Amino acid sequence: MPRLLFVHAHPDDETLTCGIAMAHHVARGDEVHVLTCTLGEEGEVIPPGLAELEGDPDDRLGPYRHGELTRALDRIGAVVHVLGADEAAGRLSRYRDSGMVGSPAAARPEAFAAADLDVAGGLVAELVRDLRPDVVVTYDEHGGYGHPDHVQTHRVARRALELLDAADRPTRVYEILTPLGWAREDRAWLAAADPDLLDTSAWWSRQDLGPEPPAPPRLVVPAAEDAFPPSVVDDDRVTHAVVDEAARTVQSDALREHATQVIVASADVHALSNLVAARTTAREGFRRVDPLTWQTVGGPVQAGEAGLLA
Repeated sequence: MPRLLFVHAHPDDETLTCGIAMAHHVARGDEVHVLTCTLGEEGEVIPPGLAELEGDPDDRLGPYRHGELTRALDRIGAVVHVLGADEAAGRLSRYRDSGMVGSPAAARPEAFAAADLDVAGGLVAELVRDLRPDVVVTYDEHGGYGHPDHVQTHRVARRALELLDAADRPTRVYEILTPLGWAREDRAWLAAADPDLLDTSAWWSRQDLGPEPPAPPRLVVPAAEDAFPPSVVDDDRVTHAVVDEAARTVQSDALREHATQVIVASADVHALSNLVAARTTAREGFRRVDPLTWQTVGGPVQAGEAGLLA
């Protein structure tokens, strides 16, 4: 049975960026694993009734998000791993969310962004030796959008691949990218979308709103001229696409489990705590790379039933 390993920084990243690919491969009968490197303790909490978890000195948000991750991946049918977790010692994660650059969290000794690459990479390499995946997927050098933990996840995954013997190293390695053409199409679609698709009322009514429920948040549609994150690249840099309309429903169901972090306004639109609307599509892009040099392997873009095994 083919096996895939997706390496991510925080709970919800896996579903937001790779939910289609994961659901597609599970439906094919492939075995899908997700490794998250932290529990996202610095996340901003959306439902008002759970606001006390944000910035909690006892770090209760981490275990809470671990539960969200577990439920989301149950929806998808994937297996959860957390970097450095030690069940016997009662430790859910070895590393902690580093927050953004300059935040107090970044100065903590357990901050993932400051983790020794050989140590953290060695932990990832150990999991790869144990699972022997055919495919490994992680972020590009910018971590998708520049978050220190995402950038570190890229570095740690690359170090893990370097530490592996050739016999243990998967030959199919991908970074997550979005073709610029898709990104522009999605912006245009959002600008013309029926306002009902951006209405958060139904999702809001199912959340813990506390004793004095505020009005549902209103989503903002990004302007056509707004900058894209670094992971949005020229179309010809993307070598593989996973396109699966049936997987979109699975992804949306999984996103709903990440309720502290993600608003699912409709089957077509979601948003994070910044309330910027994002289109929920049935397609995801990837660049296949050499596991050591990180140079592009193959191209132009391939999209088919085999997905990341093509």
